[in-house]
Amino acid sequence: MSLDFTFETTPRILCQTGAAASLASLCAELGATHTLLITDPGLEKAGLLADTLAGFASAGQAVTVFTDVQADPPQQVIEQAAEAARQAGADLIIGFGGGSSMDTAKLVALLVGCPQSLPDIYGVGLAKGPRLPLIQVPTTAGTGSEVTPISIVTTPTHEKKGVVSPLLYPDIAVLDASLTTGLPPAVTAATGIDAMVHAIEAYTSRIRKNPVSDGLATKALELLTANMDTVIDDGGNLAARAAMLQGSLLAGMAFANAPVGAVHALAYPLGGHFHVPHGLSNALVLCPVLAFNKPAAEPLYAELAAAVLPDQTFASDSEAADAFIAFLSAMVARMPFAHTLREVGVTEADLPRLAEDAMKQQRLLVNNPREVSEADALAIYRAIL
Repeated sequence: MSLDFTFETTPRILCQTGAAASLASLCAELGATHTLLITDPGLEKAGLLADTLAGFASAGQAVTVFTDVQADPPQQVIEQAAEAARQAGADLIIGFGGGSSMDTAKLVALLVGCPQSLPDIYGVGLAKGPRLPLIQVPTTAGTGSEVTPISIVTTPTHEKKGVVSPLLYPDIAVLDASLTTGLPPAVTAATGIDAMVHAIEAYTSRIRKNPVSDGLATKALELLTANMDTVIDDGGNLAARAAMLQGSLLAGMAFANAPVGAVHALAYPLGGHFHVPHGLSNALVLCPVLAFNKPAAEPLYAELAAAVLPDQTFASDSEAADAFIAFLSAMVARMPFAHTLREVGVTEADLPRLAEDAMKQQRLLVNNPREVSEADALAIYRAIL
């Protein structure tokens, strides 16, 4: 690990139950005259926007709501949202929801603030500014998108491509645990595992691992693993929900600076081709990738074992790493979601295409602690078919 590093994150974070009702005042602070709030139809139907919209009405501030976000946001939906912002004359964007809504909001703020073609900016450092002011409000404890400079898009050819730029950090991240209490157990589980993956992959990242990201990843994993079972069994537990949101935030801050690896690389084709939610995709491939990486990541897994299993002692790094993998495997196994690729519609015949597409994620694979070949990817997919 190099002691020479750069660390960036969202400049302002508000973590407070009920904070969503004060979004209008935050928009006013940023000088907004007309806000576009980007979300998905499920959140609108669930009534989660009510307090926020009441706050805008009370303040006499203009707001337009775009509710057509789709999971793994397709390029055309992002472009439609950008056009909606232009038509509304929006001068501030709010992303309100899971990773798909927040990723869409990032790109809308960018495309409207500085007109550019979305396909032209896929990659690292290609986006141009300025962007519109941006506030992110996560309603799941998973993606950490409120503190990352990354937005993932599904292209018309079903590939997952990323826009990576410091311009995508929002001005403010608002964490309101009351927005997460109604999440179903399956969604809670998948998004929680997603956040754990961010922490683990940041801690084991080969490229930009650093002391700050390590500290954040470790604390994130402690919070997430300690509260996961509680939020599955008692979704209304505000303290546990807040801890999960904070764990997701810290994991997001970590992997924004020490980027993720093979778990994400193998998960993306599942989302692109089979529309498997991102958190579930990560959960499906997590444990076999951990086992695959163990020869290269054993000392790091041993350090993470000390964080999540503090009452246990181990005779060696190998024993500690095995205990860490077993701990995560047992947690994933008891979660209320699919556990095999067949359960999400994948067949044996699909595996070579998935492995081939995983190899296209070199932006991620270079961060993995162990080199992954196409044959390795195929074996991992086959192990969870």
